[in-house]
Amino acid sequence: MSQNKDDLASSNKKTMSLPISRVRLIMKSSPDVSSINQEALLLTTKATELFVQHLAVSSFNNGSGKETNSLSYSDLADTAEETETLNFLTDILPKKILARDYLRSLEDFQEEDADF
Repeated sequence: MSQNKDDLASSNKKTMSLPISRVRLIMKSSPDVSSINQEALLLTTKATELFVQHLAVSSFNNGSGKETNSLSYSDLADTAEETETLNFLTDILPKKILARDYLRSLEDFQEEDADF
């Protein structure tokens, strides 16, 4: 029975797209994590892959890249902003703005602060 479990774990490692060692390193970077079970590592890696795939497919389907068969950063940022379940990504995937627009909004913000 243990052999079958090892075979399954080995075949799962071969089907992973993300490097398991990198996922382990990220998980261990948390001060709350002291040890990582191999099964938990595999499940976390697979879940991360599925999440990234879902984000990419959703962004591609809702984005402007269908004509050119491409996916752009702005497609990802738009999907994160427009999809309620992905709103938590807006800090990680902010919409790009031009520097002059940012500077203009910064000046407006400072003028509002000066009025108070």
